[in-house]
Amino acid sequence: MLEFHNVTKRYNNGKFAVNNLNLKIKKGEFICFIGPSGCGKTTTMKMVNRLIDITDGSILVDGKDIKDQDPVALRRSIGYVIQQIGLMPHMTIKENIVLVGTLLKWTKEKKEERARELLKLVDLPEEYLDKYPHELSGGQQQRIGVLRALAANPPLILMDEPFGALDPITRDSLQEEFKKLQRELNKTIVFVTHDMDEAIKLADRIVIMREGEIVQIDTPDEILRNPANEFVEEFLGKERLIQGRPDVTTVGQIMNSTPVTVQTGTTLKSAISTMRDKRVDSLLITDSDNVLKGYLDIEAINLNYKKANQVEEVMETKLYSVFQDSLLSDTVRKILRHGAQYVPVVDDQHRLVGIVTRATLATLVYDTIWGDGTELEEIISVAE
Repeated sequence: MLEFHNVTKRYNNGKFAVNNLNLKIKKGEFICFIGPSGCGKTTTMKMVNRLIDITDGSILVDGKDIKDQDPVALRRSIGYVIQQIGLMPHMTIKENIVLVGTLLKWTKEKKEERARELLKLVDLPEEYLDKYPHELSGGQQQRIGVLRALAANPPLILMDEPFGALDPITRDSLQEEFKKLQRELNKTIVFVTHDMDEAIKLADRIVIMREGEIVQIDTPDEILRNPANEFVEEFLGKERLIQGRPDVTTVGQIMNSTPVTVQTGTTLKSAISTMRDKRVDSLLITDSDNVLKGYLDIEAINLNYKKANQVEEVMETKLYSVFQDSLLSDTVRKILRHGAQYVPVVDDQHRLVGIVTRATLATLVYDTIWGDGTELEEIISVAE
């Protein structure tokens, strides 16, 4: 649905920002452009909605050449999210979300309905619609920026380093939230980033650029396994955890598919029996449809045993989780950052499908560094 044919951007001084770029992006695909500063990635994206004009070549959106379209109408038909968020400070959150709808002369009722509908997608309460941007955190404001891009239901969304200014934990959460949204809504995303970890985590395909030209286009797995040249190897970073184990890259490959669980409605007494029988100090809590609801540990039971009866009365609901196709490198950072002993693995409906423990990841790291132990024995022998 998005095609670049021999696209070139040349400035008056004769310097090329983008040189003869050819690329086809399928409907519903998540594409990340990445490369060093000045490589042409942001210029490429801005040519799509004509914020920067093409010198030569053509860009087609749904088969239509963008040069044949009115720039204003084109931009209103394409979602756009930037790092600086760009919310209007004098407008309420509702007014910000439906800004494009206002320009398109939507009725008041349609704007109200669309704003409420979108706010539900990111689990923010309806009372936020009447707040102003300064009353929200940076992460919440960025969520609103994403919703504004979705408001007119565009098939294509451009994102220019949208999470770059956020703290690591907020950015991690928003990345997962947006990837899930993209899967559900089947939007085509063109995403510019300078963070290779972000590109690997989010993209269906990564476009690596250098000096205005494409160096490599491929899936994250394929780029990790077969970098095109030394530049790509250096750009990836040789210190990556999974570099020595290209056969193991996703959570689904190493997760334990039988975590210890109890359902909501289980008594604390029964939960204690399960913990004793399975010799664990915490339990994951699911509902009757196996949807993950929270977790319960021995400390919470000890503090609440005399004043609570069922597990849902004392369980902790704030629990970090990952998908089966989440990258191991991502999961390692999540466990280390939050000091967790394990991370639950869920499907798109948030149903529990497995668990990755700190111990499992430690074993993988040992295998990556020492293999089967032979190399370690050789090193010890030489040292002696």
